[in-house]
Amino acid sequence: MSSLAATVQNIFDEPGCAKNGSKSEAERRNGCTKQLQPGSAAGGCAFDGAKVALQPFTDVAHLVHGPIACEGNSWDNRGAVSSGSDLWRTAFTTDLSETDIVFGGEKRLCKAIKEIIDKYDPCAIFVYQTCIPAMIGDDINAVCKAASRRFLKPVIPINSPGFVGSKNLGNKLAGEALLDYVIGTREPDYTTPYDINLIGEYNLSGELWQVKPLLDELGVRILCCISGDGKYREVASSHRARASMLVCSKSMINVARKMEQRYGIPFFEGSFYGIQDSSESLRQIARLLVERGAPTDLLGRTEALIAREEAWAWGAIEPYKPRFEGKKALLMTGGVKSWSVVAALQEAGLEVVGTSVKKSTKEDKERIKELMGHDAHMIENMTPREMYEMLKGAKADIMLSGGKSQFVALKAAVPWLDINQERCHAYMGYVGMVKLVEEIDKSLSSPMWKQLRRPAPWEALAKAMEQMQSPATALADPALAEKSRRARKICMCNRVDLGTIEDAIYAHRLRSVEAVREHTNAVGGCCQRRIEEILVSEPSAMRQAAE
Repeated sequence: MSSLAATVQNIFDEPGCAKNGSKSEAERRNGCTKQLQPGSAAGGCAFDGAKVALQPFTDVAHLVHGPIACEGNSWDNRGAVSSGSDLWRTAFTTDLSETDIVFGGEKRLCKAIKEIIDKYDPCAIFVYQTCIPAMIGDDINAVCKAASRRFLKPVIPINSPGFVGSKNLGNKLAGEALLDYVIGTREPDYTTPYDINLIGEYNLSGELWQVKPLLDELGVRILCCISGDGKYREVASSHRARASMLVCSKSMINVARKMEQRYGIPFFEGSFYGIQDSSESLRQIARLLVERGAPTDLLGRTEALIAREEAWAWGAIEPYKPRFEGKKALLMTGGVKSWSVVAALQEAGLEVVGTSVKKSTKEDKERIKELMGHDAHMIENMTPREMYEMLKGAKADIMLSGGKSQFVALKAAVPWLDINQERCHAYMGYVGMVKLVEEIDKSLSSPMWKQLRRPAPWEALAKAMEQMQSPATALADPALAEKSRRARKICMCNRVDLGTIEDAIYAHRLRSVEAVREHTNAVGGCCQRRIEEILVSEPSAMRQAAE
């Protein structure tokens, strides 16, 4: 654990992180987050962060060394898709038992690695360390090293037990493992002046494929994508790229910075969400490649492609703008989407009333201020109750967020659209921008919301009865008030109403409870007292009611 502690400390002192750079030396030593205790980081631990960051590598077997629950809770919880092998969709775990915990799980790990190689023969195996084997002292580094020599296959240790920190720290630990054991270990079959890396792009719902055709048209080759639809050989040879684009700085800034430091690969942070951001990212890619030796005609071809795609995208979303006029959106996400999606929504004609900045960097917040003004409503942390009150108070017409917030929106009867990693639609690039506008329009204009906001039939009836029984109603319409009075049930059993009792008493000149019961359905024991009260009431009132 000493080497892991040193790795974590180095990550906390990441010079490429602007938030870290603004701290004093003592604050940087304390780390970016409060250290968690074993078992207290479920749902967002370092192991989960490492797993979701690397699992989109498609031809790799991902083996979780720990109890089966760790793999069960982390498997397939990100909507990445693959154009090749489906091996990454298969869940592998050592499934440690109590006996393994007592005597150690290293032999069980060796056996699991051999079984995977015999049955699936993957390009590589990623072994993820979890809390329990880390606490009992299993040395997965030694096991993986021995297995690599024995089977002549890359077996990569991912030291990311959940208790060392948050999900974001796990993303960076996954990046450190790539830097230490994978990147630079192979040479590409060939290189071109147009080779780039995409770092922090996970191909959620196939978003990468919305941008790749544009890069292909320009002749730009994605040498490696870390890690959406990525291949092991691609990441191993990614050190020969000419430039890198950092899609999500919070997750893998350490990878981009160290690749620049070690291999001289310049990088920039960009976004493919929204029309203008997509155009600017394409320009940045072309500019960096030309600076690294690509032909200068790339700049002109890029501008021509941008002009064509922008004209198409603006024309496609123009019919929706009148429908969005006056509509307000609440954005509850984080990281790069806290500002990149804001730009996309504003381009669609929506007013963004607030955006979450819980996972955003200082640069992200500055970009939000540029887009929304210095009085922008940036939400650090909002409880479900506060979110509900904001939506119920008609301060937002639609909420874009992750799946955890959808039930708040549904309870408030407000349209909701999934914008996080579990989403089913891709919103990247020009095509993705048009798709985002289409999905927002479908959600806003769905007749379901109008029906959902209507009171339930029983609620409407209860409200009408309450209004009929009010003194104001009696003064306004005496006939309606009398009808309401006669419709009231006489007791708790609700078997008969007051009008039926009064009519029977007047028509048959009844004077006893037993006689009333013979002529009506008021046979419950709870009816007797109310019938007696009616019998001693003024006969003229009953006669008038009956007439």
